[in-house]
Amino acid sequence: MSFTPATRNATERPVGKTNNTRRNVVASLIGNSLEWYDFFLYATASAVVFGTLMFPEGTDPLVGTLGAFAGFAVGFAARPIGGIIFGHIGDRVSRKTSLVLTLTLMGIATAAIGVLPTFMQAGILSPLLLVLLRVVQGIAAGGEWGGAVLLISENSRTRRRGLLSAFSQSGVCLGFVLSSLVFYLVQLLPEEKFLSWGWRIPFLISIVLLIVGIWIRRSLPDETAAEEGEKKQVERLPVITAFKRYPRELLVAMGLRVAENGGSYIFLSFSVVYGVHVGVDRGLLLMSVTLSMIVSFFTYLLFGHLSDKIGRRPVYAFGAGAMLLMAFPFFWLLDSNTPGLVVVAFLIANGVCHGAMIGTQPSMFHELFPAHVRYSAMSMAHEIAAVFAGGLAPLIATALLLRFDSSTPIALYLILLCVVTLVAVAFSYRLRSRGVDTTLNRVAGVADEDPE
Repeated sequence: MSFTPATRNATERPVGKTNNTRRNVVASLIGNSLEWYDFFLYATASAVVFGTLMFPEGTDPLVGTLGAFAGFAVGFAARPIGGIIFGHIGDRVSRKTSLVLTLTLMGIATAAIGVLPTFMQAGILSPLLLVLLRVVQGIAAGGEWGGAVLLISENSRTRRRGLLSAFSQSGVCLGFVLSSLVFYLVQLLPEEKFLSWGWRIPFLISIVLLIVGIWIRRSLPDETAAEEGEKKQVERLPVITAFKRYPRELLVAMGLRVAENGGSYIFLSFSVVYGVHVGVDRGLLLMSVTLSMIVSFFTYLLFGHLSDKIGRRPVYAFGAGAMLLMAFPFFWLLDSNTPGLVVVAFLIANGVCHGAMIGTQPSMFHELFPAHVRYSAMSMAHEIAAVFAGGLAPLIATALLLRFDSSTPIALYLILLCVVTLVAVAFSYRLRSRGVDTTLNRVAGVADEDPE
């Protein structure tokens, strides 16, 4: 049930001063970077160290990694809970309040992982605590993405929404780069020291990043989705309203997420496991991933800008189609164990295939839902799909490798994810008559009445 009808949609409200837009972009970029630095640390550590330290000695390396990725999947399963909790806070209270809470929760959980005992020190308690903290991370991450995106998209002109909103995704990219870089540096320690205490350093750094992130986010205006002084439609339970009134939009958004999220974790996390399994140097793999994500920072913005010019769907479909075509060649390039080809594999997979989808995703999701349920709806679609896509992808890929000792079934699995997303893109055309936001169905910028 809603209280007061909105006088206008927040997507069409006037944007304030230019410096306010810049401040929101910077705050979203930096805050999102710090938040996802924390979240991605687990993914890197799962592929590099948790399989050895958190499971009994003598466990097959792939089996240990499979167990670590199971904890990884559990974290994803918790993300819809965070989407409900923090989406509710964001829609009813303010985006700022929700974003400060998600960052605080994430930072504390990540730092706690840095002081966990190993299996040799605490036995079964060690992996249990690891999974528990991963659940906390998942809850925080579930509420983060939607708020960080809306901080920009609700405060930007329609014709520039794609480009500006892509900065929030570039923040995710920087978070991954930072986590990979720090892990790469601590791996330069002698192996005994790295396994003893070096791996803990990246997690403990989270305390410093937490302080910086909270300081940045607390300086933002405490505003909601509507302009100050305007009446705003407020739902008692925004997530319930979203499921009742916009089920098609939710399903399409989930489908759009499948290839982007599932593919990204195959390219970013499982690829390290696969590369090491076929004899590629671990340092080369981590360096390649990091380099590809540095390049991706700019390709995300490029594809976001392109979506403003030619439309969201064509760019998104290009990314899913390119990923489908790259499924087999990606693993063939890793199999070559040639440094130049390994780097090229990651540049294409992450910078182009994944980049086209993730750079377009914030503006496309924004335009699927009205303001009064947008935080909740975007978060739920984003996070429910993540459970079945990114959360399970490394686990399924590792299990397939363990069973078949071949990249072929993994490539076929990746192709299946891409097909689901291409179908979702096709069905997005049917939303034209839903009347939620017509900007999804035209080239962004046409009939844009937002003032300078």
